[in-house]
Amino acid sequence: MNFGRSIRINKCGFVILGVLLIGALYYLWSGGSSSSASYAFSKNPNEINLRKLLIGSIQAAQHGGFEVVAVSKSRDLHEQSKGKTREGANNPVTDADYRSNCVMKNGLLRIFPKLRLISEEDDQQERCADVQLFDLDPTVLHETASVPDERINIEDVAVWIDPLDATQEFTERLHEYVTTMVCVTVKGVPTIGIIHNPFTMKTTWAWRDRALSESLANVKHEADVKHPTIIVSRSHAGAVKEQSKQIFGENAQVITAGGAGFKVLQVIQNNATAYLHTTHIKKWDICAGDAILAAVGGKMTDLHNDHIDYLDGQPLNPNGLLATALAATHEAYIKRIMESPFLKH
Repeated sequence: MNFGRSIRINKCGFVILGVLLIGALYYLWSGGSSSSASYAFSKNPNEINLRKLLIGSIQAAQHGGFEVVAVSKSRDLHEQSKGKTREGANNPVTDADYRSNCVMKNGLLRIFPKLRLISEEDDQQERCADVQLFDLDPTVLHETASVPDERINIEDVAVWIDPLDATQEFTERLHEYVTTMVCVTVKGVPTIGIIHNPFTMKTTWAWRDRALSESLANVKHEADVKHPTIIVSRSHAGAVKEQSKQIFGENAQVITAGGAGFKVLQVIQNNATAYLHTTHIKKWDICAGDAILAAVGGKMTDLHNDHIDYLDGQPLNPNGLLATALAATHEAYIKRIMESPFLKH
């Protein structure tokens, strides 16, 4: 009798233990854990959670930035040249580009294995052996707490990565121009953009029609087409300065800067009324800025007033760009550009 009772008690204990174990597994499976795998998990493996991708993309830009700063402190950047740009400027690459790319790309792929990623330094994976990847951290930015989950088909998503924008300026220690950038496109539309300056630790991000970082929330823009301040690339400033005067008149102020991400931020921060680029430019340089501008009511197009195509996956945008913080300003400026003689050459 006593022996039988002890057997029944042990069976009951196993049942209780089993129920507790199943409950714990369900909690982890449904997202209760803060680990990367459970946090990014979706019941449908063909879906992706855009809120979690936003957080992961912010982390990717920031952790890529850590690598950029670390390399900047070394004596040798291991600078190489990819050749010359069409404007004749040197197109350098450094260890910072490669290490940042390793962290950003491989970190996102570890969390979202089916994600389609397009990066400037895709051909250098052999350099990734000793970089430290990151885990998805839902507490990384409290601003996202009020942003609801949104799941979409992962086949509609592509992520463009620029692991170090303004490499030339980086080699010259002009760190104010340097950024790391991530852009999430949905069916080819720039939807989430992150621009991070590793040296100031300032991260600017936006999710179109959903949420903005604090640095964007209170920025106001006013259309001023009579006093153009045009920001252009310092790598071929002479030609663009002349073209800007030709398009906008002798009273136009032209300022130069490095880095497409930096120049977009100057437009958003009212330090310039437009960012003008008159030659080809790579899409990983401009996608994040395109998304952020759209989120704040601005606009970026090529110089024929066509939206830039990210759906084809081709890295080159051959027709320049005009970026403004207000759609009305863009409309007025693009009209001047399309009427100007230099577009007809």
